[in-house]
Amino acid sequence: MNAEHQAALRALPHGKSFRFLDRLESLVAGQEATASYLVRGDEAFLEGHFPGDPMVPGVILIEAIAQLGGVVVQTDPEHAVMADLRLTGVRAAKILGAARPGTLLKIRVKVEGRLGALAQVEGDVSGADGVLATAKVTLSGTLAP
Repeated sequence: MNAEHQAALRALPHGKSFRFLDRLESLVAGQEATASYLVRGDEAFLEGHFPGDPMVPGVILIEAIAQLGGVVVQTDPEHAVMADLRLTGVRAAKILGAARPGTLLKIRVKVEGRLGALAQVEGDVSGADGVLATAKVTLSGTLAP
């Protein structure tokens, strides 16, 4: 992973236990990106979801899309970095499969549009068996004065 990719991932505000991007695979600043995350099996949410048959909750798959979308939005050379960038909307979300410990997730996002402090991002998460989740997410933040 090159220095630009490492810096983009370090800029995520999430703590280690709630970061669902291990590696940035590709980045077209402000436009699109791909990343990966290995479901290790020691994530706290797997303990209760579900005992004996752990699987990543669908909302976590959507969160991975939002996190990668945030990386792309914050690297846009035509827009200033936004403070307090947050996931503020989810549309057209579909959970199509399950990710279990040992699954290498591939996350893909593309920015569909921006308006002021809002960004619309579409993306998907895939595993070895195909697409596991798709969603359109809205991210918003605070523009610098």
